[in-house]
Amino acid sequence: MSRASRAKQFLPFDALAGFQELLREKEIEQEERKDLTEESFEELECQLNRLEKGSKAKIRYYKNKKYREIEGTVTTIDYTKKKIQIEGEENISVADIIKIEVT
Repeated sequence: MSRASRAKQFLPFDALAGFQELLREKEIEQEERKDLTEESFEELECQLNRLEKGSKAKIRYYKNKKYREIEGTVTTIDYTKKKIQIEGEENISVADIIKIEVT
């Protein structure tokens, strides 16, 4: 038996491909999605109406079971798909936004 063949015997074997990745995802702390109150929904709607392409904004939104915050210049507002993009970052769905601060 060659040395290479013998070494293959001792390589780690992953019988459940992708299982380790799933376990790592479970370790990440998850947050429950909170519903907006009527007052905060109206405030959010007002801020969305003020938002324009090129304006600076700080947006707090919910994605992948976690709240995130991004700050920068608005590059795209897609009214048909209801998405906002800030400085080349991913598109943020308007339905996921919980707070906007337009500066």
